[in-house]
Amino acid sequence: MSEPILQGVYGPYTIDARDRREVLGYRLALLLAAIAQTALLVQWRLVGPQGLWPWLALLALALGLALRWIHIYLRPLHRALQLLWLLGCLGAAVMAWRVGPDQMVVALGDQRLWLLAIGPLFAALAGIGFKEFFCFRRVEAIGVTLLLPLALLGYLVGVLDAGTSSGLMAIQSALLLLLCGRKFPMPAAADVGDKSVFAHLATLDQGQQPREQRS
Repeated sequence: MSEPILQGVYGPYTIDARDRREVLGYRLALLLAAIAQTALLVQWRLVGPQGLWPWLALLALALGLALRWIHIYLRPLHRALQLLWLLGCLGAAVMAWRVGPDQMVVALGDQRLWLLAIGPLFAALAGIGFKEFFCFRRVEAIGVTLLLPLALLGYLVGVLDAGTSSGLMAIQSALLLLLCGRKFPMPAAADVGDKSVFAHLATLDQGQQPREQRS
C-alpha cells in the first residue's frame, strides 16, 4: 500500500515507516523523561535527597533520545539543544565524581552554584517545551517552558528556597506528563512537520539552488 502524498510548502512529501518510528521513539523518550523527573521529585519529597542519581541518569538518557528523534526545522536550534544536553551530562558527571552520585541533590542544597553544572540539561528540556508550544500551542507546554527555568534560576539566585523550587518543578513535571499523554493520539505527520521544508533547508545548506518541485 502506497503512502498518502501530502502537499508541503516546497512540494509534495510522504510520511513513511521510518518517520513513524522516529515519532514513536520521540514520544516514548519524552514520556520516559517525564516519568523519571516525576519519580525523582516524589522520592525526594518522600524519602530524602540521597540516592536520586538513577532517576537523573534515566532523565538524561531519555532526554538525549528525545533530542535524537525530535523534528526541528532549524538545524542550528536542534544542535544547540543537543549541545545543552551534552554540557548538562558532562556537568552531572563532574558533579557525581566530585561529591558522589548519592550526594548530588544534597550538594545542590549546600552549594547552589552546582546548578550551573547540570542546568544545561534542564535548559534542553525547556527548549523541547518551547518547541512543543511553538508548533502546537498547547497550554501545558507553556508551563514546561516557563516553570522549569523559573524554578531553577529562582533557586540559583536565591529568590526561591528549595521547597518552592521543587514545588514549581513538580507542577512542571505534571504538565510534561500531560503533554506527553496528549501527543500519542496525534498523527505522526504532526510531529514530523512539513518534510519539504527540511528538504529545502538541506538543499540550501549544501550551497545549491533549490530545485523546482511539482505539485
